[in-house]
Amino acid sequence: MISRRKGKQKYGKNLLVAPVLKWVGGKRQLLDLLVSLLPEKFSSYCEPFVGGGALLFRIQPKMAFVSDINDELIGVYRVIKEDVEALISALQEYKNESEYFYNVRDWDRDREKYVSLPAVQKAARILYLNKTCYNGLFRVNSAGEFNSPFGNYRNPSIVNVSILRAVSSYFNTAKIHLSSNDYADTLKLIPKDTFTYLDPPYDPVSDTSSFTGYSKDGFKKDDQIRLRECCDDLDERGLKFMLSNSATDFIKEQYAAYNITVIRAKRAINSDSTKRGEVDEIIVRNYAEAGVGCRLR
Repeated sequence: MISRRKGKQKYGKNLLVAPVLKWVGGKRQLLDLLVSLLPEKFSSYCEPFVGGGALLFRIQPKMAFVSDINDELIGVYRVIKEDVEALISALQEYKNESEYFYNVRDWDRDREKYVSLPAVQKAARILYLNKTCYNGLFRVNSAGEFNSPFGNYRNPSIVNVSILRAVSSYFNTAKIHLSSNDYADTLKLIPKDTFTYLDPPYDPVSDTSSFTGYSKDGFKKDDQIRLRECCDDLDERGLKFMLSNSATDFIKEQYAAYNITVIRAKRAINSDSTKRGEVDEIIVRNYAEAGVGCRLR
């Protein structure tokens, strides 16, 4: 059972358990606030848009249903869980060089060859590209091919051994269910007393701020409506959820029946660099209580 403990922020957890990937919309900057808004108690945790997993790794629940439609991402997590030492060895062979980067990036242009690669090699590629591409941006084109450019960073941390091993240890000591399902399929399967945190691709506040390249199909208005309908279903089942999104009128209208908190957050993804900075976001909850921390017991 997870419950809050006022004034505690570290929960006695392994602080090396942290995101291994930089992900669009990552929640590291908001972790203290998100933790303070967790419900009083819950037995298991669900995150169907896990991305970099910042909140998951902060609270380290003993049972979690972790999913993302991006099967490359879930593939990385599976390899970290099942064969982290082979992954570390593979990563140590990668080079921070432009020509080498584009050669590795283009592996997925030959789909038949790419699909046949060992899971460790595919996971190492994703981690390498994430650490060396521009702004750490996982982005694919309409064909599902990675297309972020080389980042020209002087000394990126391609392999962080201590964090990879710590995350692997957590995945193997907790009951972590990894899947690359559609979020609706994941939500249908979660048991009673599961708390769900939803961090979908955000509704764009403008045409230039839209980023839906985390998967080849994107995430459109109809998808936002379908997600809200899933939240309604969670509420009807008596399951608590918390959701993050941009504070657009459309999203506020969708979740008007719930508890909405407006916050300020930094946004780094925008084709116009002058429009990057702090913007309004909302946190939606179907419960009222809020504390300042949580612990596992």
